[in-house]
Amino acid sequence: MGNCLRSSNSFARSGNTSSVSTTNVTSSTSTTGKLSTLSSTTTGQSTGSGVSVEEAFRDGRILEAPNLRIFTFGELKSSTKGFKPETVLGEGGFGKVFKGWVDEKTLAPAKSGLGMVIAVKKLNSESMQGLEEWQSEVNFLGRLSHPNLVKLLGYCWEDRELLLVYEFMPKGSLENHLFRRGAAFEPLSWNLRLKIAIGAARGLAFLHSSEKQVIYRDFKASNILLDSEYNAKLSDFGLAKNGPTGSNSHVTTRIMGTYGYAAPEYVATGHLYVKSDVYGFGVVLLEMLSGLRALDPHRPTGQHNLVDWAKPFLADRKRLARLMDPRLEAQYPSKGAHQAAQLTLSCLAGEPKNRPSMKEVVEILEAIDSMRGRSREAKGPSSRQKARGHGSDPIHQRLPFKGHPEGHGEGAQAVGVSPKVR
Repeated sequence: MGNCLRSSNSFARSGNTSSVSTTNVTSSTSTTGKLSTLSSTTTGQSTGSGVSVEEAFRDGRILEAPNLRIFTFGELKSSTKGFKPETVLGEGGFGKVFKGWVDEKTLAPAKSGLGMVIAVKKLNSESMQGLEEWQSEVNFLGRLSHPNLVKLLGYCWEDRELLLVYEFMPKGSLENHLFRRGAAFEPLSWNLRLKIAIGAARGLAFLHSSEKQVIYRDFKASNILLDSEYNAKLSDFGLAKNGPTGSNSHVTTRIMGTYGYAAPEYVATGHLYVKSDVYGFGVVLLEMLSGLRALDPHRPTGQHNLVDWAKPFLADRKRLARLMDPRLEAQYPSKGAHQAAQLTLSCLAGEPKNRPSMKEVVEILEAIDSMRGRSREAKGPSSRQKARGHGSDPIHQRLPFKGHPEGHGEGAQAVGVSPKVR
């Protein structure tokens, strides 16, 4: 079982082998329907009602088969202004992602600036892993429906042209807001970070609660996209994998993912657990607390790996302030930050069995959020809190800037590139 390194960003993913037919799909200009050539065994099967997890976790359901619009290449070329450079939203190993416009009701191409905005991911024809990723994306995201998963609207498969069409996420990725600078990426407040963490956790909890548990396998900040209200949605299911069945605790698979986020037991053995995702969530939660990337070779020696360096700070309430993101400007509730740090440590436990379930993670994060609300109702916001918009627990006064790694949020990976396990 081999692996190798690869660089990737929010649009670059390694492929995933999934049980799908490779029979070509003929597109037609106005076809809307189910993708019948893909296997129905990839995700957990639904009950007779077509819903298998709605009771297990709110607002989510699994379709018996993808119900997606089949676009022609010509339609997508028209909707993106001929795939012109000015419509590019991002680029990675898979190819480029373009901004397009379609009619909101029919999804037919619309003129630039009119109708509904979409994101069109176009496969690089030279990508060896592209077909597998494309198929896996349709198999999983085409059937999974949840408010915290990005909506896949349709696809195109004509000759060597493979494209995927998604809802447009106007606020971009969590990675951009945490690590990039500029007017377009204002620092995220504590309240927004908590909102994003809860949304992403709900998405993972939904995947894990299905009859055939879905292991996301590549949870990271670049794969968490934000809508106009900063609601978090998980994107890119090219590495998604069905969880273990029967009495098995794990599945054994090729080691694929992103260094810094991949759980240690998976990197070491290829044994993939549902709670391997929980480890990845812990890494992202640590990034949200600290404002630092999971890996950055430009930080001082001993600080390249964020998890290894940060654990002592997470475990010590008195030292926690030295870890917290300076861009928060000390505007966060002390008790809430401490509880979030303890949750992060639990998610990063070395043994999968010692990590909480994602359902428990959601409950803890929601408790932190509701505690903030109760405090505001009980005491009412002070004039200082009103002015700063952080009415909650007492504001934590951050210690002087000592011990925090150099190059905070900058460095070699400032353009969103992270090393990939292949």
